[in-house]
Amino acid sequence: MAASPNRRRSVQWWDADTIERTVTRQFVCSHLIPTEIEKLDQPLGFGDGLTDGTYWEWIEEKAKKIFLILAELRVPDQIFGVIDDSWDDEDLPIALDQVDRLALTPDRDDRFDQSFYDLQFRYLVQPLRKGEHKIYQDPEVVPLEVVEKRNIAGQSLLFDKVILMNHPGTILSRLRMPLGNGHISQEDFLFEVNGIRAVHSEHLASYWGSYIHQGFGYVLFTQAAESSLKSFLTTTPSWVKNLEKQARRRMVMDWIHCLVDTICFLHSRGLSHGNIKPSTVMFTNDNEIFFSNLLGDMVDKSSFDKESYDYAAPEQWFKPSSFTSSSIAASRRGTVTSSFAHSPDSNVYTISRSPTDSHSPVSLMLHAPTPHLSPQAADIFSLGCVILDLLSFVLKKHGRPFATHRAAKHKTPGRGGAVPDSSFHKNLGQVESWMTQLAKDAAKKDDPIFKAVAPMLHVVEHMLSAHPSDRPPAKDVQSRMYQIITNAETCGISEPHCVHQYYGGLEYDGSWRLASNTAAEGNEAMSILTRRSSGGSGHHYQRKRSSAGSVVAGSGSGSEAGMGTMGVNRHAGE
Repeated sequence: MAASPNRRRSVQWWDADTIERTVTRQFVCSHLIPTEIEKLDQPLGFGDGLTDGTYWEWIEEKAKKIFLILAELRVPDQIFGVIDDSWDDEDLPIALDQVDRLALTPDRDDRFDQSFYDLQFRYLVQPLRKGEHKIYQDPEVVPLEVVEKRNIAGQSLLFDKVILMNHPGTILSRLRMPLGNGHISQEDFLFEVNGIRAVHSEHLASYWGSYIHQGFGYVLFTQAAESSLKSFLTTTPSWVKNLEKQARRRMVMDWIHCLVDTICFLHSRGLSHGNIKPSTVMFTNDNEIFFSNLLGDMVDKSSFDKESYDYAAPEQWFKPSSFTSSSIAASRRGTVTSSFAHSPDSNVYTISRSPTDSHSPVSLMLHAPTPHLSPQAADIFSLGCVILDLLSFVLKKHGRPFATHRAAKHKTPGRGGAVPDSSFHKNLGQVESWMTQLAKDAAKKDDPIFKAVAPMLHVVEHMLSAHPSDRPPAKDVQSRMYQIITNAETCGISEPHCVHQYYGGLEYDGSWRLASNTAAEGNEAMSILTRRSSGGSGHHYQRKRSSAGSVVAGSGSGSEAGMGTMGVNRHAGE
């Protein structure tokens, strides 16, 4: 959460304390002429002598907000007539069709009445508080100031930075999304918000609060982004360039572990991110890395998001209808182990693919995903893509060259051809050759930190398996990455930024196991044996919607159980 304690607040918010401090006798007198000031101490003009209160006492005790409104409208003298008719702050807000009863103008003035109606809400603000959800009526004023707006390309969403009235030194991120009329319903919005209320992590844009106002749903998050990995890979920031080379490389390796640790945290809670890509990997003004857009399932699918497509898992965009899942599994059963079994020194990478992957027609794109989609397994694939981007950065081969390499076999000759497909899932062969070249380049470097590249690439190799059940669970990825970056002969980061054991220990009981401890310790290149699992990757928890729209945790296993988790890209391909 970014803090800016010295920033001057440009908006005057009228909370209860501010109103109390402002409306003093001196303030009231400054808006009245001498004869009106004298009237302040006169007895009230109603009550037939049954009350000994004065006009000033009524203002001080019951009508400070009304006086502020009248002063703003330049009719402060009308406070006496308002009091004579027994109006006070408890009557606010006054309905538009009732404002005329105040008799603030000699004749009926609809424009003046509208001004009074709108202005009264400035003095009736309801502050947002951490952890709560509010529903504001359309004319109400939400007490926050927008300090920066950012549209999300290709979507009807807005991600901006805001400062709250009651937290002037803190900058929060705010996600805005339209509700109803073809967009997400208010009920579904509340359901998804309930699913992330208790999800808090240092490297996650965690829930702070939420509200609904004027047909939009808003979610406030604790992290305020200064930049994204997408922009980072396009143009290296000057602060990164100014770092000493080894410090820069170690920092990126630590980032990789932080991202892996955060996804492990989510998956351990039975949740998933659902929208991992460079533009949802963000940096704070302190250069800390974190995931944003936790509400991946709520992304508007009305337009094509190329980046989401490029980093999506194969099963999110392809539906191989000509082969059943069982027949594919049977055809691959004899080759699974050999395709993944690398020697410790191997710099050749072979990503597991079905026999149809290299011939998948374009007509299979944009179909509904398999009904047994595991959102956690999809997270692993997308995270592997992002890690590969970061490793490419370490070797100065990131950005456009990598995308061009992925799309090399999809270029259309001549003019007017379609945009080349640079997605990871459609170009696994090109991704393999890129990884092989990265390993070769790393082997030529003198800095010991480059010895971590090959074993990390072997982890990524498994993460990019075309079949969800061939991908390792997050806990195994976390365990292996921790071993790699803390190894004294490679990165040697003795104290990584994130060290957690969400599953009770660093053990390999998922999609891989180390061939031997000797091999692992003697050379940091990874040697992995694989086994074919019959279900999804790991144990998931399904979130079910109760009649009240709250979140209920139910247990399940395999890919099917993952369908109900937060962040599932349910609408992909529709």
